[in-house]
Amino acid sequence: MPDFKSIDQPFSNTINIGGTSYLYFGGTAYLGIPQDQDFIDLHIEGIKKFGLNNGTSRTNNIQLGTYDEAEKVAAARYGAEAALITSSGYLAAQLTIKALSVLGKVIYAPTAHPALWLTDKTIKNEDFDTWKSKTIALINNSEEKTWVLICNSMNNLFPEVYDFNFLTKINPEKEIILIVDDSHGIGVNNNGLGAFSSLPLKANIERVVVASMAKALGVDAGLILASGPIISKLKNTNIFVGASPPSAASLFAFIHAEKIYKKAWERLQNNISLLSVSLSTLWRYEPGFPAFLSQDIDLAAGLLKEKILISSFPYPNPDSAPINRIVLSSWHTDEDIDKLILAIKKTGK
Repeated sequence: MPDFKSIDQPFSNTINIGGTSYLYFGGTAYLGIPQDQDFIDLHIEGIKKFGLNNGTSRTNNIQLGTYDEAEKVAAARYGAEAALITSSGYLAAQLTIKALSVLGKVIYAPTAHPALWLTDKTIKNEDFDTWKSKTIALINNSEEKTWVLICNSMNNLFPEVYDFNFLTKINPEKEIILIVDDSHGIGVNNNGLGAFSSLPLKANIERVVVASMAKALGVDAGLILASGPIISKLKNTNIFVGASPPSAASLFAFIHAEKIYKKAWERLQNNISLLSVSLSTLWRYEPGFPAFLSQDIDLAAGLLKEKILISSFPYPNPDSAPINRIVLSSWHTDEDIDKLILAIKKTGK
């Protein structure tokens, strides 16, 4: 069996191991940005302009202007009033949770990402629709006025994009701070705009989106989208003051990559369409999102025989049966998809 845990090359649509080439359908580089030459060229241009990194705090009296520029671009691009960019998605989530959780009664949605947790306590795993009904009843029947709801924008493992319009059923006298982790959706879902602009716009709902920019957007950084007052509050926290920012070069690339992202998104949607029309009803997926869940626990082994690698790991526990997902990227070609479809048919799935 080849060693798939010591790969010494960049991930792409193909991986060469021991002289054998495998098609690769896994990971989170949904828009193929790590292998997009135009984006790489922009990043190199950014390195030449700003150097490799910048280890000073964002509150230093001498600043690179590209950070403020990147935040303005991000806010405008994804439909928010303001934005804050950190060095990682985890830091963005923790900064937000620790600063805003004290403002009201906290409720966690099922499958909330560990980056959103205040403690290491595991969040109860239940059906999202059941949780919605319970949450509406709990808030409406409580004397508590302010609530902090913490959740993902979607479940990317068992693909499901969550609809937050249920919040309109909550008593408008209640104040809701909605914190949504959109790490897997930003750049992909909602025509690439992500979750922020799709969240209910009501006077009693404060919308806050956190996200890793390292997935679809291909930038090692974290993003927070919110109102101006919320972003100002977060920028006054000790965490923000004490943390170094991400590479200015990568944000230079992000600023100038809007057309690259659009072209990659269109390519991804083409790939999704090519595969989805060939799958049986046994597969689970969300329209427009590039992850496809199989009910066949032997799928990964069957596709490996065809020199195809997919995402496969035990879940939710190390001794659980594996969940097998095909994950598409913009770096896949029509020929790659055709080979995958033929291999799936060969396995009988």
